[in-house]
Amino acid sequence: MTLAESARPDTATRPADPRRLAALILLCAANFMVILDSQTVIMGVPVITANLGLSSVEAQWILSGNLLTFGGLLLLGGRAADLLGRRKLFMIGTALFLLVSLLSALATAGPLLLAARALHGISAALMAPTALAILTETFPEGRERNRAFAAWSGIAALGATIGLLLGGALLDWFGWQSLFYVNVPVAALMLALSPVLLRESRDPSAHRTFDVTGAVLTTAALGLLVYVLVEAPTWGWTSARTLGLAAVFLVLTAATVVVERRSAAPLLPARLFRSATVVGGNVLTALMAMLAYGLSVVLSQYALGVLGYTPIVFGLSQSAMPIAAVIGAYAGQAALARRGLRPVAVTALLLMAVGSFLLTGLSPDAGYLTTVLPGLVVFGLGLGIGPVVLASAALNGVTSSDAGIASGINVAAFQVGGALGVAVVSTIIAVNSAATPGPAGALDGFHAGMYACGGIGAVGVLVAFSLLKNARRGKLAAVPRVH
Repeated sequence: MTLAESARPDTATRPADPRRLAALILLCAANFMVILDSQTVIMGVPVITANLGLSSVEAQWILSGNLLTFGGLLLLGGRAADLLGRRKLFMIGTALFLLVSLLSALATAGPLLLAARALHGISAALMAPTALAILTETFPEGRERNRAFAAWSGIAALGATIGLLLGGALLDWFGWQSLFYVNVPVAALMLALSPVLLRESRDPSAHRTFDVTGAVLTTAALGLLVYVLVEAPTWGWTSARTLGLAAVFLVLTAATVVVERRSAAPLLPARLFRSATVVGGNVLTALMAMLAYGLSVVLSQYALGVLGYTPIVFGLSQSAMPIAAVIGAYAGQAALARRGLRPVAVTALLLMAVGSFLLTGLSPDAGYLTTVLPGLVVFGLGLGIGPVVLASAALNGVTSSDAGIASGINVAAFQVGGALGVAVVSTIIAVNSAATPGPAGALDGFHAGMYACGGIGAVGVLVAFSLLKNARRGKLAAVPRVH
């Protein structure tokens, strides 16, 4: 028996759930819908802005308001699931997702839509970590769970591309309201099937009270971090506002550490951060998200702004990446059982770095098959492998009682990393584009953004070597159980 197995007596003797395959489909559907919604709304912002007469600031907050509540409440949502019941919180999140989708579709004014999108972030903060926690509890650690993670990450990759294609088609044929109406029947079906397919789980030994002070401080710190990352490219990284809010974030983080160390039932148990494997999995998740979102910024701005692609044509041109990601996800789970966490994590980050460097050859004259396609395929393979191995690392040895908060931390790492990737790469593109006027400057900016993505991947390789050094096959680090 491995250390991880001995740390989880609560799951070692639990009989396999006969509904686990159907449950996996339901959980993957939830992940798919959260990603699909975000992608289609990104596509619809220009049309919504024109239809509702929104200002440029209001239009930005269609996305930023959602990101703020989603990122800020992830940890609280994950811990609430541990205490109150993961299936219960998942169903509450799904019901809210259904309701706010209707409210968004029926909105006739900007403030109504902005409020609905902020509420949508809350629903996603309940759905995403609880779905991942339920998956973790449904499938035992090892090959079976790795296969479930492969399905989870593969469907996420498909959701990103299908969101581009479906969003463009819905906008053209039915108007922007259809972007939200499409969520309603799927959410209703998930809500009806959840009591049938999902087994309830919670932490039976936990205090039945929330760490209110820790929850407020953690939510405020995480929400402020996301806000600063979203706005920093507009304000300037060295502006007084950016630096001032960054200082407030550091103060809130320090206060959180002090409060959590003294709490009898902390929102963020210190035991979760005593494993280099768990910490490494979350750090690498953030770096992978920086890469994925950063590359998306470069490719979308280049294809839509320089090449003049329509959204549907852009989605089709990128379709090789999610297809490669699905292949990579299943190859990654197979390699994980044979090679262990570190070699597979290094491979994933290395593939994403190499794919980014291959795409530095972008130019209006570059051939798609010779320049763009190879980079998309190589990057996509790494993008598929990454979530499988990094989720395995971030949840490695985590006890049943901490499944919700550990999942929340992992999803939060991805969200913060994504926001940071967008902010950093957007700034790099803007600075390098401004240095040289005209089309040549724009091309310089895109190339610099792609080199930045490659550099992030190279840093990820070094981090994987360092933090996952004890996560070899048969030597998975367990999280100490401390009360």
